Amino acid sequence: MERDCVAGRRWITRERFLDVLGAANLIPGPTSTELAMHIGYVRAGIPGLVVAGACFILPAAVMVGVLAAMYVGAGTLGSLDDVLRAVKPVVIVVVLFAVVSLATAALRGLRLALLAAAAAVLVVRGVNEVAVLLLAGAANAILTRGRPARLMSIVLLPELFAYFVKAGATVLGSGYVLFAILRADLVHGTRWITEAQLIDAIAVGQVTPGPVFTAATFIGYLVAGWAGAVVATVGVFLPAFIFSGLSARSLERIGRWPLARAALDGVNAAAVALIALVLIALVPHAIVDWRTLAIAVAAAAAIGLLRVNAAWVILAAAATGVAARLL
Repeated sequence: MERDCVAGRRWITRERFLDVLGAANLIPGPTSTELAMHIGYVRAGIPGLVVAGACFILPAAVMVGVLAAMYVGAGTLGSLDDVLRAVKPVVIVVVLFAVVSLATAALRGLRLALLAAAAAVLVVRGVNEVAVLLLAGAANAILTRGRPARLMSIVLLPELFAYFVKAGATVLGSGYVLFAILRADLVHGTRWITEAQLIDAIAVGQVTPGPVFTAATFIGYLVAGWAGAVVATVGVFLPAFIFSGLSARSLERIGRWPLARAALDGVNAAAVALIALVLIALVPHAIVDWRTLAIAVAAAAAIGLLRVNAAWVILAAAATGVAARLL
């Protein structure tokens, strides 16, 4: 977006882009989607916000829905099994580098590092992930200012819709935090999906263009077919449209509010811990033999040493899976 919308089309200035990017982390929902919405708002007001958000979400949601239909129809993704088998180790590596990158930015100083460690302990001991994020934000705001801060079987479609609205309204920042919440709620809580299905949803969300939150489309299809895919997609993204629309004029000012900044720093520190826990839990399901280990090592070298864009590495892994299928 920075390359195309700032330097290329010049739809938004670099200063405004950075302000919106920083401030978007203060509201729930997928940051990349909200960033697209805000660029649309700068370009064409509220209609631009709606069009940009819908166009950013729709192609990926349709692709993921089709893949989910194939997955359910065959019990697996059939000819895509080899592709996903090769992609999953790369997903693990991409998440690993995301954790390292986020940790570098979020864990500034001993206090935030201790908050992240405390968040990991609380989640491991069974405390709700959303509560941990909010608690970390409140704790850092209190410690910064020295005084309390003011904190502002799913088979029935309404229940499915309500669950994903709640998820979309409470997840801050990266889509990887969503996976921590889904794993706790849907794998270990209600047991609506399995660990393997969750990592398949993550892999499909990674291998298709658009926001990673479209994994909700995949999960919705598993639960209730095409109707479930639609209501899960609408539900998980609806809060982003609402929050972005309400905050489009004031996000920059909020981002410069010291108390909000301190709270966000605490939330970010806890989010890094949650993402790291998800990474640790998913490794055994993605790296299952020497071939997937080799793919993971090669992906780490390509992304970490050669600085290859992660999207190209995922496509290369997918091509490897296709070649394995053909041979």
